[in-house]
Amino acid sequence: MFNEIILPVAALGSLGLILGLGLAVASKLLAVKVDPKIEQVRELLPGANCGACGYPGCDGFAKATCEGVAQVGACTVLSEEDLGEIAELLGVEAKMGERRVARVLCRGDEENCASKFEYYGVSDCRAAAMLAGGPSSCRFSCVGMMTCAKVCPFDAIYLNEVGIAEVNEAKCTGCGRCVVACPKDAIEVMDEKNITYINCRNTDKGKAVTSVCKAGCFGCTLCEKRCPQDAITMVDNLPVYDYDKCTHCGVCAVVCPKGSIALKTPITQTAVISEDPCTGCGVCKKVCPTKAIKGEPGELHVVNPDKCSACNICVEKCPEDAIELCDK
Repeated sequence: MFNEIILPVAALGSLGLILGLGLAVASKLLAVKVDPKIEQVRELLPGANCGACGYPGCDGFAKATCEGVAQVGACTVLSEEDLGEIAELLGVEAKMGERRVARVLCRGDEENCASKFEYYGVSDCRAAAMLAGGPSSCRFSCVGMMTCAKVCPFDAIYLNEVGIAEVNEAKCTGCGRCVVACPKDAIEVMDEKNITYINCRNTDKGKAVTSVCKAGCFGCTLCEKRCPQDAITMVDNLPVYDYDKCTHCGVCAVVCPKGSIALKTPITQTAVISEDPCTGCGVCKKVCPTKAIKGEPGELHVVNPDKCSACNICVEKCPEDAIELCDK
């Protein structure tokens, strides 16, 4: 009995003890020294591991900041208080990076975009898109089954009243997980300050767009032609913005016949021409990019506030200083 049971168990236990001691010694001798600041920074980070900073989780970001590779402000989830503490700990300037947010580029709701069929399968955008491109008649349209919301670690995405996914930008960190999850490529991460953008992904043109969506961009190029800053270029039948040039004047949004261009800040002003200084020279009418000014030569010109984008061009060009921007 001793030789058959006790001896093997004792031998196995002794071997385990020896190996355990060996591992313990090795862990001490071969241990990699960790900068204590990395752990301190890690404790101050939000722990979302969203990847918006460009590093694989908060651990990777903490290491990169302590090594001076990453800027502390690259973490868009940090509160100002935690940002200040980390900056003080590392002896660097506390400066937030440019805030980025995700935006759903689609207006293909039930009113604008008809359905091809009723879908009764798994409630997942990817699964629905695999069936003939999804139930929407537009192959670029948001499916609306909220797969993007399911992967969002900040609960920043919701279904709006017309059945399209929408982002709560106050909660969004621009991590891009929703972009990866969307099978229609209908979501884009961009700088929050860029308040003007094309709200459509359909790269078709003309009737191919209008036959499937009433609100889709059909490549008319009016935005490109009327942009006073030459900030728009048509690429694959969609306007692409050069935000180094764009002043967010709103001209493109006003002239778009389908309302496909989003302007996050509403236009609250309009140009008003005063009768006394106005000589009816017509300069304002010629330079107005939205064609909002009407009038005969020598007579008082009038601005249509529904067409005016308050771009201020007429104010700058008027030789008589007869125009000013006023609240609508």
